[in-house]
Amino acid sequence: MNISYVPRRLHAVCLAGALIALVQPAAAQSLEDFYKGRQMTLIASGSVGGGYDLYARHLSRHIVNHIPGDPRLLVRNMVGAAGVIAANYLYNVAAQDGSIIGQVQRNVAFMPLLGAPASKKKKKATPLKFDGRKFHWIGTPQQELGLMLVATKTGVRSLDDLKKRELTTSSTGRGAATSIYPRIMNEVFGTKFRVIEGYKGSQESLLALEKDEVDAHVSGGSSPNFRNRFAPWVKDGKVVVLLQMGLEKDPAFPNAPLVVDLPMKDEDKQLFELVFAEQIMGRPFLAPPKVPTDRVKALRDAFDATMKDKAYLAEAAKQKLVINPVRGERINQLLDAVYSRPKALLDRMRRAVR
Repeated sequence: MNISYVPRRLHAVCLAGALIALVQPAAAQSLEDFYKGRQMTLIASGSVGGGYDLYARHLSRHIVNHIPGDPRLLVRNMVGAAGVIAANYLYNVAAQDGSIIGQVQRNVAFMPLLGAPASKKKKKATPLKFDGRKFHWIGTPQQELGLMLVATKTGVRSLDDLKKRELTTSSTGRGAATSIYPRIMNEVFGTKFRVIEGYKGSQESLLALEKDEVDAHVSGGSSPNFRNRFAPWVKDGKVVVLLQMGLEKDPAFPNAPLVVDLPMKDEDKQLFELVFAEQIMGRPFLAPPKVPTDRVKALRDAFDATMKDKAYLAEAAKQKLVINPVRGERINQLLDAVYSRPKALLDRMRRAVR
């Protein structure tokens, strides 16, 4: 008998066994083994020093203490197209193994449903190469609230006043809440906002108000840096907080009503509620869509534990960061609910954001 001859069936069995032997160690790798000493990366789509960046760097210093294996986490800013560039990268290019996570602007998740607005410079939108529902959302440390700031010298003090006088308001771009909110106000209430787009960020938009380049600023959020910037203007009587843009009122501004509490038709209120759904997402963190289930759970568990971490909360208090977290699972559920809303309502929202 030729000992070099191996029956075909036996050869197949041996090959299968060899493949199993190769696959088993990777499949059996524990979370601690994977993350032990690993250099992780957090892709942050906000500019350095802004509200998103502030929350990203704050989380990065603490969440690693709750991930098995004691990894390190480096923040890398990837700014552009209102968060779309970072989202495209995380969905299509970034490692899908749990070593790279991200943070994007809250409205990015809704763009595949509503469409991405074109910038004035490029005249066309950056292509959307992701499905917001398929990201594994890790959570947000904060639920957001926008504020309408109006220069006192305009004499505008009420909704009726807003209907009578044109006000210029600063914004980063067409797809930002700073542009969308005042345009929806114009549609629903007949206000006369004229949005001036092209400012680089919230601080530059506020500077425009301070320098009298514009009459108002309608923010999409209200980070500590943002509030600290305009607080002296309110105290000195140069600016008033006229309205709150969200679903839950902040008691810090008792004289500024929520927009959704103003008299309006039911269908108009539904539009505002849909638009403000993104506020619940606040400053959201996410993992790419193909990250293994056990690592997604580990990242979400680490986030949830961080939100209760005394050191994290103490640092947040020192920096005056608002912490009212939402879990990742709820964000995914929120997106599923929004995407399933009636077509007529979604079509109206699409027209409003473009």
